[in-house]
Amino acid sequence: MRNASLSRDTAETKIAVSLELDGTGVARLATGVPFLDHMLDQVARHGLIDLDVRAQGDLHIDGHHTVEDIGITLGQAFAQAIGDKKGVRRYGHAYVPLDEALSRVVIDLSGRPGLEFHVKFSRAWIGEFDVDLVHEFFHGFVNHAQVTLHVDNLRGSNAHHQCETVFKAFGRALRMAVESDPRAAGVIPSTKGAL
Repeated sequence: MRNASLSRDTAETKIAVSLELDGTGVARLATGVPFLDHMLDQVARHGLIDLDVRAQGDLHIDGHHTVEDIGITLGQAFAQAIGDKKGVRRYGHAYVPLDEALSRVVIDLSGRPGLEFHVKFSRAWIGEFDVDLVHEFFHGFVNHAQVTLHVDNLRGSNAHHQCETVFKAFGRALRMAVESDPRAAGVIPSTKGAL
C-alpha cells in the first residue's frame, strides 16, 4: 500500500497529514480554512486519494502560514508514499471545465521541484479566502514532493470556478501520474534509472 502519515509542528502551525494513493477518494479535512477544505476534497475525490488533513494555525494573522504549511506537509507525505516510483506512469495531465472556467494541470514525478503557475483570478478573494494562497499551496507541495507542475487556467470569469477547476485537474493529473503502468512493472520511468 502506498501511504504515508506525518506531521509538521512549527511556532506558526501544527499540521498532520495522512494519505493513501490507492484509495477511493475519502477525505477527512479540518484545516481551519473552509475553502481549502473544499479544494482538498476535490483533490481526494478526483484523484481517488484517501486524504486526512488536520491543521491548527495562526489564522488570527491570516491563512498564509496554514495553507503553505499544508502544501509542504502534503508534499512530504506524497514523496514518502510514492517511494522509488518504480512502475508508475510518471506523467499526468488533465483538463477540467466548470461552467465558463477551464483549467489544465500537467505533472511530472521528475524528482525536481518546479512550478509554472498561470492563473489570473477574476477577483482577489473567494469569500474569506485570499486567492494568492493557491500559489503558496502548490509552491509548498512541489518543493517537498519533488515534482514538476504546470497549472494553467485557460479561461474563466468566476474565481470560485477557476480555483475549483485547478484543484480538480490537479487531482486527476496526480491520479494518472501515480497509476501503475503494467508494461513497466518494476521499472523506474527514466533513462537515468532514478527519479
